[in-house]
Amino acid sequence: MTTLAKFTISGNAGLLEGIIQFPSVTPGAIVVVAHPLPTMGGTMENKVVTTLAKTFVELGFVALRFNFRGVGGSEGAFDEGRGEVEDVLAVVSYARERYGNLPLVLAGFSFGAYVQACAAQQYRAQLMVLLAPAVGRFAMPPVPQNTLVIHGDLDEVVLLADVLLWARPQQLPVVVLPGAGHFFHGRLNQIRQIVQQYFTALQL
Repeated sequence: MTTLAKFTISGNAGLLEGIIQFPSVTPGAIVVVAHPLPTMGGTMENKVVTTLAKTFVELGFVALRFNFRGVGGSEGAFDEGRGEVEDVLAVVSYARERYGNLPLVLAGFSFGAYVQACAAQQYRAQLMVLLAPAVGRFAMPPVPQNTLVIHGDLDEVVLLADVLLWARPQQLPVVVLPGAGHFFHGRLNQIRQIVQQYFTALQL
């Protein structure tokens, strides 16, 4: 049974609101999930974001999702990714204070994947999960080799060719879902299975 709790913390642009989902067991890791582009309606209630959070809870992790600055009840304004990285780091700091030095997973969808890749330049995570990373729309930095990247070959927002161009010099594997678009309509259960299999094999 998943338990949910709302939280509010202070960020650099004001208060940030979020939701913590707890597993029914002692947490084995901390996961922070970031949502897609706020200017296109992205929030922590996005179905891909909530699917990721639920999947990680099923794996026995504590999952935190939150609204970036200027979204929902979070104060501030959209900052093209710069301030949003600060938001992620504030949530990570809050999670560390509450749950200690558990392994950290950074996960994100679209713009949220870009923000997490940038956050990982400043705060080392054990693992990352990036869904439809916003390559070509933002300056995606390189990511660690053990990052799980999932992308649809019919993505109409971020072209698969651009993602492969970004991944190639890193020799970074990309899990391609044939027939899937940017928002993974009808494929959320498949994403859940891929993530669960990946982390079960790692035994994080």
